[in-house]
Amino acid sequence: MSTIPDGFTKSPRKSPLTDPWEPIYVKMAADGGILGIEVREAHCNGRGFAHGGLIASLSDNTMGMSLVLKAREKFGNDSLSAVTLSMTTDYIDSAQIGDWLEFRAGVLKIGRSIGFTEMKVVATKGGEEKLIARANASFKLV
Repeated sequence: MSTIPDGFTKSPRKSPLTDPWEPIYVKMAADGGILGIEVREAHCNGRGFAHGGLIASLSDNTMGMSLVLKAREKFGNDSLSAVTLSMTTDYIDSAQIGDWLEFRAGVLKIGRSIGFTEMKVVATKGGEEKLIARANASFKLV
């Protein structure tokens, strides 16, 4: 992929877990954040398609980021963060090397101490989108 889709910038968030997966891109949307990557060999399992662990990790990352941003806005507290309480992921299809993969999070509800999110993971190649996975998670606000 020679160009990154409009609105995406390199993510400023860094982590030892995600460092080998860089570059990771981010874009904000009304419902939450969107992370994006171009699937490369470093993202793949032995069969040559995007590894489920990558999909789960970046889903967790995107949902948590989205929840924290919305919770900070709701409560006016810039020191809030979140830890995952539970997460489920359904794998629907596979993403191949060269696909643009988007992790599209939505915040469902923010309570005083717990928040709920959802996720769709979509692969795009040649202008065609396909649903790769979906996830739901709950987070403890700290």
